[in-house]
Amino acid sequence: MPADAGFTGSLIVDLGALARNFRKLRAAAAPADCAAVVKANAYGLGAAAVVSRLLGEGCRRFFVATVAEGQALRVSAPDAAIYVLEGVLEGQADNLIENRLTPVLNSLEQVERWTARVDARAAVLHIDTGMSRLGMTVKEVEALASNAALLARLEVEYMLTHLACADDPSHALNCDQLRRFDLLRGRLPPAPTSIGNSAAIFIDGAHCGDLARPGIALYGGNPFSDRANPMEPVVTLRARIVQIREVDEALTVGYGATYEAAPPARLAVLGVGYADGYPRCLGNLGQAAVGGRRVPVVGRVSMDLICVDISALAANEVRVGDWAELFGTTVTLDEVAEAAGTISYEILTGLGQRLHREYLD
Repeated sequence: MPADAGFTGSLIVDLGALARNFRKLRAAAAPADCAAVVKANAYGLGAAAVVSRLLGEGCRRFFVATVAEGQALRVSAPDAAIYVLEGVLEGQADNLIENRLTPVLNSLEQVERWTARVDARAAVLHIDTGMSRLGMTVKEVEALASNAALLARLEVEYMLTHLACADDPSHALNCDQLRRFDLLRGRLPPAPTSIGNSAAIFIDGAHCGDLARPGIALYGGNPFSDRANPMEPVVTLRARIVQIREVDEALTVGYGATYEAAPPARLAVLGVGYADGYPRCLGNLGQAAVGGRRVPVVGRVSMDLICVDISALAANEVRVGDWAELFGTTVTLDEVAEAAGTISYEILTGLGQRLHREYLD
């Protein structure tokens, strides 16, 4: 019996494509080192499997969001450098130290909290240059620069900043953030830099720094908002056809009766819904693929089910039990995200846990 026989939803993760994407990003970032952002369970794909493959490609530095994520990842990557983007919050220093996690210090308060520990290791210093999110402000950098005693206790492995508009390489804020970063880090003792996210890696070395940290591009999402995707697709979301309906009289489809099927027509009911992470808003709007051919989503997306119109396909081309592609090589991840009015990041990280996950080498 196939491993996915008990599932009507399947997520296929092509680890070979992931590895090739990493190689491409690492080559584009050179001579900088290349880390990998694996927060949110490697963008929903499974951190253990993703990190194992990236370790095999020579990646030795990983970024996560939280201490809990870092603690879990340490099991899969016992010797890797793991950086925690949320830094060191109250009561978290022990876990960071015990699990050999490196905090990204986002405020003067976090710097003071970390350096108060005599057993603290090196840290990354995050300087905000335009995101107005995490990161030290201008005043905090100035206060740190004037505090010789605090600086003496601080071992900085990297100085980091986060570009707000790298997905649009021509955006003026990109160069402006680099200027602010150079000015602010110039007030502190020198240290290597980490700047480049997925898109910035492809701009130039100045936007990359000494350590690049790609995220979405690793997983096949387009890092740019204004050009074609340079990455290979990594993820395919499939749904099994659980029923085929022959329409021989006019009838409505799904909750709210938002779609009317006119005879003659054929509908396929797919065993995936918004509980699996397929956006509800794609009712009467989304596209799927059956046998490599596009078919429209009709009616509202339900919690567990989707209907697609397969009238254009011959009866012998589709059977109950066949798989339909909800995104992958025919209907792309970014196309689905755009149709849903969101971004590929949200689609991936929202994928449901009941989906059968299959990893390809």
